Amino acid sequence: MSRASAIWVSGPVMRARPEGSFQLRESVTVGERRLLGEVIRIARDEITVQLYEDTSGLRPGVLVEGTGRPLSVRLGPGILSRIFDGLLRPIGDPSDPYVQPGLCRIEPQRFHFEPGVRVGDRVSPGGSIGTLSNGTALDLRCLIPPGHPPGEVVEILDAGRYLDDEPLCRLRADDGSPHAVTMSHEWPVRVPRPVAARLPSDQPMLTGQRLIDCLFPVARGGTGAIPGGFGTGKTVLLETVAKWCDADLIVYVGCGERGNEMAGLLAEFSELEDPRTGRPLMERTLVIANTSNMPVSAREASIYTGITVAEYFRDQGLAVTLMADSTSRWAEALREVSGRLGELPGEGGYPAYLSSRLADFYERAARVRTLGGDLGSVTLLGAVSPPSGDFSEPVTTHTKRYVGCLWGLDAKRAQARFYPAINPLNSYSLVAERLARWWHTQGCTRWQELRSRFLTLLEEESRLERMARIIGRDAMPARQRALLICAQLVNEGFLRQSAFSENDRYASPERQAVMMRLIGSFLEGTERLLDAGIAPERIAEDPVYRRLTRMGEEIPDGDWDAFAAIDRELTAVVRRLIDAGRESGEGVGDSRDGTDAM
Repeated sequence: MSRASAIWVSGPVMRARPEGSFQLRESVTVGERRLLGEVIRIARDEITVQLYEDTSGLRPGVLVEGTGRPLSVRLGPGILSRIFDGLLRPIGDPSDPYVQPGLCRIEPQRFHFEPGVRVGDRVSPGGSIGTLSNGTALDLRCLIPPGHPPGEVVEILDAGRYLDDEPLCRLRADDGSPHAVTMSHEWPVRVPRPVAARLPSDQPMLTGQRLIDCLFPVARGGTGAIPGGFGTGKTVLLETVAKWCDADLIVYVGCGERGNEMAGLLAEFSELEDPRTGRPLMERTLVIANTSNMPVSAREASIYTGITVAEYFRDQGLAVTLMADSTSRWAEALREVSGRLGELPGEGGYPAYLSSRLADFYERAARVRTLGGDLGSVTLLGAVSPPSGDFSEPVTTHTKRYVGCLWGLDAKRAQARFYPAINPLNSYSLVAERLARWWHTQGCTRWQELRSRFLTLLEEESRLERMARIIGRDAMPARQRALLICAQLVNEGFLRQSAFSENDRYASPERQAVMMRLIGSFLEGTERLLDAGIAPERIAEDPVYRRLTRMGEEIPDGDWDAFAAIDRELTAVVRRLIDAGRESGEGVGDSRDGTDAM
């Protein structure tokens, strides 16, 4: 074991004079309290250590001891449905409400083990030797850690309850050496877990939010960013996605967020019911809480801890969604440590390697074939908190280079109580075309066409609204007035969702497809009215327009007859208005004046 003596301490950074050899990224313990740290720089006669604890009271001369291994966390069935700090130390115990400093481990727990192999079977790294039951609805497996040598099973325990650090299986490797397999194993947080193959992300991760799933979808195993200023609803949106998305497991990383927000999230998640299983939502949720009052350098480790945990459950064959709230606080931790190291600052004071660190993080999202042959995925969603909502600041700018979709939150929409407050003009999805085939298999063959039409309509609405404020809507050509009416229907009847409505808080893919087709029919009907010389306000005044606007809240999922009734009523209204216009000789002049966006 290598040792060193501290010679300089500044905040979370320490310099020490080594008495042996250290490795870069090796974890170390400091002082009598065995504070946890990591070697981040090695010079000829000096090492630099980043400490993940409160360094108050440390002084030159304190002992630094190397552990001989990189910063690692212990992964196993005992971490599910629990709350941890950024170094995967359990918190929330009523008998010990404070996080104890030092390198501590999770206390072993007993779980039921059902063997899946027999003596004489040959097993490989990433394979399973049996199933584990931890009292939740998820089926977990006892995995052979990656990097473990393949071998032959020479001993396997019978079914029963065992401690998660107790050897369940003994293997004989090809060179004759014995190896034991337990329920839990350690893995370095900065090293991606290996996979057999990375697969194309051609399926959406459904969230139940129409604005996301239909306009700016995220792929299963893809990446997404949620930038937004203070009060625009980043945390609320992430909580909604965590509850309703079709992921098997949620890993929520509260990185540098305020303590009251994390307390509210924990209180809500412990009471919520999983809509898919009817069991507590917390059973398929793991929370890593590293609030703003915790040591700043631990924020940097919390992101890697979260992705390592997500990859472990991915290797179980599960679809995992990791939510990091927020990566801006993580970048601020990088900036503070970089300043302590005396590094030359880049844009905004952030270190020059900010971009590469973001790339390394988002690169670990993927849909894969695991070493055991299963299909698993990790979908990354990172919230970004740009100062004053400025999307041109460095963290947002660099993040946009590496994510597949962006949900830009808008302060004006949030203040108008528009939820989700995603601005369609500031958002995008680079994977939408790839996901169109999936929607076609669900029966929505016009999904790509309608999505493009909605986005064009919203863009034209933004341009025409400025004109309407100057000259008034009544002075605008009929086609432009019709465009504004149609855009209002898209916004109010499709994009806005009420989290308080039992019918509207979640929309299944089938329901979203039906609503898209109905609004598409309204757009086509409005064009027919314009071609016939009928004022667009006539259809907006008809009760069918209100029914279309309110169909999300008033029609429950699965009531396809009600949607079909609106479609028939819309067709009848358009025909009636056209016939009435012909009989009365009504006309509005040249209906093709103005834009042709419709």
